[in-house]
Amino acid sequence: MPTIETNFDAICGPSHNYGGLSPGNLASLAHTNQPSNPRQAALQGLAKMKYLADLGISQAVLPPHDRPDLFTLRKLGFTGSDGQVLKSASAHPWLLASCGSASAMWAANAATVSPSFDALDGRLHFTPANLSSQFHRSLESVTTATILKKIFADESAFAHHDPLPATPRFFDEGAANHMRVCPSHGQKALEIFVYGRRASDGISPARFPARQSLEASQSIARLHNLDPAAALFIQQNPVAIDVGAFHNDVVAVANENVLLYHAAAFTQPIQSAINDFFKDRPHHLIEVSDSQVPLPDAILSYLFNSQIVTLPDQTMALIAPTEARDNPRAKQFLDELLNFDTPIRHVHFVDVRQSMNNGGGPACLRLRIVLSDQERSRVNPAIFLTDKLYESLKAWIIRHYRDRLTPADLADWKLLDESRRALDELTAMLNLGSVYRFQMP
Repeated sequence: MPTIETNFDAICGPSHNYGGLSPGNLASLAHTNQPSNPRQAALQGLAKMKYLADLGISQAVLPPHDRPDLFTLRKLGFTGSDGQVLKSASAHPWLLASCGSASAMWAANAATVSPSFDALDGRLHFTPANLSSQFHRSLESVTTATILKKIFADESAFAHHDPLPATPRFFDEGAANHMRVCPSHGQKALEIFVYGRRASDGISPARFPARQSLEASQSIARLHNLDPAAALFIQQNPVAIDVGAFHNDVVAVANENVLLYHAAAFTQPIQSAINDFFKDRPHHLIEVSDSQVPLPDAILSYLFNSQIVTLPDQTMALIAPTEARDNPRAKQFLDELLNFDTPIRHVHFVDVRQSMNNGGGPACLRLRIVLSDQERSRVNPAIFLTDKLYESLKAWIIRHYRDRLTPADLADWKLLDESRRALDELTAMLNLGSVYRFQMP
């Protein structure tokens, strides 16, 4: 196979709930404590994966994390049997919801990935995000690192770095604040690192937290052995963060030689750096003005949290949430977009409403990894989505997942037992071996 990009989508976990844990994420806060449907959430995410695979996009899966996180609850002083730990923790609803969150479903935050075409040492680099700006997400990095090392085990081809130090100076939210622009996936790119604040000075949001620091982005560029001339650091507009764009992928999305972004996305112009990188090579900068799509509509509809994917015929498609179809301003822009002189020739809408209710759209659910044909041959093959695996995963979800869950249900020991039985079965299905602490001797 030629060099292509594979979308690694995370399967939503059995503990999917609306805990309202994420300041700055308006959808998450708006649905706090409402009942969720884990089965529907997982099936919606799986259906999106299958839809893209049927379009000819390379698609793979990442397993959920083990939740509720009993290991962390015990570290925080809860003792006794698993059931006793959960019962005691239920007296602290925020803490139980944090340790029960299925937030690892948003794989765009799992890590920052630099393809071998960009790294001076010719290896594909991974840095799991520390996600230390949010307690519930900070629990993910150890399991994420373990899973990535299981899938990408060949150290001659894949370089795995530790998460950055978990301090405010190095807040890191992964690929949700990282983009590549390039003539094609298999060519050297300009890697764009979008940060929310500098650790020591500069402007910051006034209402909501900035979750990515410049210092973290600079550290990742060094770890990934990038050419300094091909790494761009640009600040996300604090105004956008305060309106609800808690990550860059809520206001911008790139694919190969196309960048689609809101005019309020960045604090300074981005066009000249990209024009200088491409020189005479074709590229497309699509700036959406506030008059076309007001920033609140962009955030409400998650227009920019769409995926732009390259189809087998080398045209592009935009994979948008149904919320963008239902928002008049966003839908009008998308209708007009198809008349622009760009490679984007198709717009497809997908229903991921269970994820959207918690503030995660189509782009949040996937980690993009560019693989050469040789690198692809070194990846655990069991995680690539086939028709057979799709049917197996669908049956697995229906067999193991509940169709209704509230944050209070996280104290139910039976949920923990159900989840662990499901994850044991899944890791065998994906040929991952032991990746969770409860599986370790």
